[in-house]
Amino acid sequence: MFISFEGIDGSGKSTQARMLAEALSAAGHEVVATREPGGSPGAEEIRALVLQGDPERWSPESEILLFTAARRDHLERTIDPALTAGKIVVCDRFADSTRMYQGMRREGLRALVDELHRLMIGREPDLTFLIDIEPEVGLYRAKGRRGHEERFEDMGLELQERMREGFLGLAREYPARFVVIDGARAPEDVARDILARAQAALAAR
Repeated sequence: MFISFEGIDGSGKSTQARMLAEALSAAGHEVVATREPGGSPGAEEIRALVLQGDPERWSPESEILLFTAARRDHLERTIDPALTAGKIVVCDRFADSTRMYQGMRREGLRALVDELHRLMIGREPDLTFLIDIEPEVGLYRAKGRRGHEERFEDMGLELQERMREGFLGLAREYPARFVVIDGARAPEDVARDILARAQAALAAR
């Protein structure tokens, strides 16, 4: 099973992805925990290019190409081999993030993202958890990390507001795989909810 986590910056999705992977491993499943951009040596190199530096470093079109290249390498070297071996893959972000962060930046770019995805990736997660949170809270949390991968956070609150609405729109567009989770709760409560949903999905397969 391929499980992805999505959400705006600071939503807590990385924490929840890690907690789910740990809980499933403790329950006896073979789990590969990974992330995007990244998850393979080549994709990690591209990660540094797209997440660091000036917000205007790349055009949205260039970002789409870079993210697609990273995702293809990630798919070939990490995701597909794990799924073929019967493991559960838990991924912090996947193509839905590119649909949002690049596809919504300019008119017509979402169609380009989807076409490149069809041609070069051809796979969607089986289950996607969208950790929903108010943009002001998420941005405050994200900036509080004081890391060096803050290129998208530096684009400001307006982008995060658009991304939140966009992610909720994706959940309506793909209702069969999306589960919207209220992220404005204690992490342990959120994790308990997610684990129950994931276990139910696994049992139904």
